[in-house]
Amino acid sequence: MELILQGLIGALQRIVTLDPDVMEAASASLVITGSATALSVLVGVPLGVLVGLGRFRGRNLALSLVNTGMGFPPVVIGLFVVVFVWRSGPLGQLDAYCTRGAMVAAQFLLAFPTVVGLTAIAMQSLDPMLRLQVLSLGATRLQVGWILVREAQLPILTAAMAGFGAVISEVGASVMTGCNIKGDTRILTTAILLETNMGTFDVAFALSFVLLALIFAINAVTTWAQQRRRPQ
Repeated sequence: MELILQGLIGALQRIVTLDPDVMEAASASLVITGSATALSVLVGVPLGVLVGLGRFRGRNLALSLVNTGMGFPPVVIGLFVVVFVWRSGPLGQLDAYCTRGAMVAAQFLLAFPTVVGLTAIAMQSLDPMLRLQVLSLGATRLQVGWILVREAQLPILTAAMAGFGAVISEVGASVMTGCNIKGDTRILTTAILLETNMGTFDVAFALSFVLLALIFAINAVTTWAQQRRRPQ
């Protein structure tokens, strides 16, 4: 109990004084995870709309692959990315191993299936008559897709939030692809792992509190946006 109390007091001191190590890890988490989530939304939402509304050969297989991807272990994703960016790998010339770029790629691969899958579900949950009504008014396929996305904006926002949640707290892929380099690729989760292994629980607690606060803040903003846009 005394160890926990000392850790909590030390954590509070580090947060209040804006400890550089804590702030660096928090900043890196925002940049890397934010970039990966943004990319997953930009690519995943259009594909989710296509899979959700489209009728094409192999659609069920595509949905199965997406659903499987939603359950991929982070360490497996990390392994694949490392193999590709390894010096002798297919993308070894990019010299991306132990870089933020490799971490963004790994986190993108983790968030992407979630965004695609939940967006497809959002599209499928819309009233089928809505699409027919819009088409009967002379809208193009692109316009139909845009209108349906606007109708499903709340569940799509939830898909984006779920994609963010899938990567902000993961550790395995980030350690494997970023190598946990201080001041560069060390993010909140990998820093917590390191500090815990070293027995510096005050730093680990401080990092944990910042991570929890960050997750709460992002979800609070998203929830506010959802409720604000909710149909009356």
